[in-house]
Amino acid sequence: MKRTYYLLIIFLTLGFSLQAQDLVPITKEEVLAKVSEKNTSIKISQEEFKQAKADYSQTNAIFLPNISASHTGIATTNPLMAFGSKLNQEILTQNDFNPALLNNPSQIENYTTKFEILQPLINLDGIYQRKAAKSKMEAMSLKTERTQDYLAFEVEKAYMQLQLAYKAVAVLEKAHEAANANKELADNSFKQGYLQRADVLNVEVRVTEVQNQLQAAKSNVQNASNYLSFLMNDESYVLYTPTDSLTVATFNVADKSISENRSDIKAMQLATNAYEAMNKADRMAFLPRLNAFGSYELHDDQIFQGDANGYLFGAQLSWDIFQGSKRFGKAKKSKSELEQSKLEYTQYVSQSNLELNKAKRAFLDADNKLKLTTLALEQSEESLRIRTNRFKEGLEKTSDLLLAETQYAQKQLEYYQTIFEYNYAQAYLQFLTKG
Repeated sequence: MKRTYYLLIIFLTLGFSLQAQDLVPITKEEVLAKVSEKNTSIKISQEEFKQAKADYSQTNAIFLPNISASHTGIATTNPLMAFGSKLNQEILTQNDFNPALLNNPSQIENYTTKFEILQPLINLDGIYQRKAAKSKMEAMSLKTERTQDYLAFEVEKAYMQLQLAYKAVAVLEKAHEAANANKELADNSFKQGYLQRADVLNVEVRVTEVQNQLQAAKSNVQNASNYLSFLMNDESYVLYTPTDSLTVATFNVADKSISENRSDIKAMQLATNAYEAMNKADRMAFLPRLNAFGSYELHDDQIFQGDANGYLFGAQLSWDIFQGSKRFGKAKKSKSELEQSKLEYTQYVSQSNLELNKAKRAFLDADNKLKLTTLALEQSEESLRIRTNRFKEGLEKTSDLLLAETQYAQKQLEYYQTIFEYNYAQAYLQFLTKG
């Protein structure tokens, strides 16, 4: 009796602790909105897309000019540099052609302001690198989309887990009330000499078992609430209560199939496209490049002045004929990466179809199980009603009543667990066939 008394005190203390927490009603739509706005995984995926977009922006360099400006100051007695500096400053005189001055010039200062432009004209490998970067950027966008789809599915599951946890609490609270009522009947029957002490102890054990199960169910409520907080990136970790109850959903799975337009499958196809473009870029690296260039210079013997000026422009056709075996090896590697990407795409689609078939079977199993657990629940409820009435009249054994009571609680929990499995199977099918 003392052990039961202490357990009751602990149970009530934990129960009051649970009730003392802030209870926040929340709808599934509110969870979805907060997850979409605040979830860390989505933010990480968005940053990855920004990085891919920045990489794509860098490839604009194959079309846009490279412009630079510089200001350089020198002082020299080098004959060639001194003569050239005077020539650039447009201050040469007849006297400067004196061999003595040419061979041993005085120190001269030269300040040059220079503007340079380099304009790519034909850069075939760069064009294919740009295509690869674009495919990667689009793939990352689709990855972000699939991350959002997955988290929407995860919210669906987590919200149902919260609903299931509250259903378990409700069932076990009723079971606890029934166990206490049976204990009171057993105590009265024992006082009147209708029951043995062993029967009363069996009832007390049942009460203790239900208390333990109820406390575990309340812990599951906290766990489910905390997981929702994690998904919403909310560190307050309040205790959430669902605004609607766990009920059977309806869904048609007959014509569901994997779509190639599903965002993750499309992302893998774009990744293959990127590898193909990179392989072409490596092969185009064997071809020459054509670039235009030009410069405009200002020269003076005073800093930041420019009394003399001149310009230069032209075009350059360059061809790296041989770089050891570097380009050959790089082209072979990119070709192998392309083939690997194709194989991974085929494997991923095949695995997705395998997962779909498995999910369809799981749904059908859950559907059959739901029918059986519904029937079992009805039967166990009727059995408990009959045995309870007979027990009150002294016509039923205590052990039989406890067995019927335990069985009814188990069937209730199994019924709601099956509803969860049934709805989860539907949600997973929707996730697999989205797009």
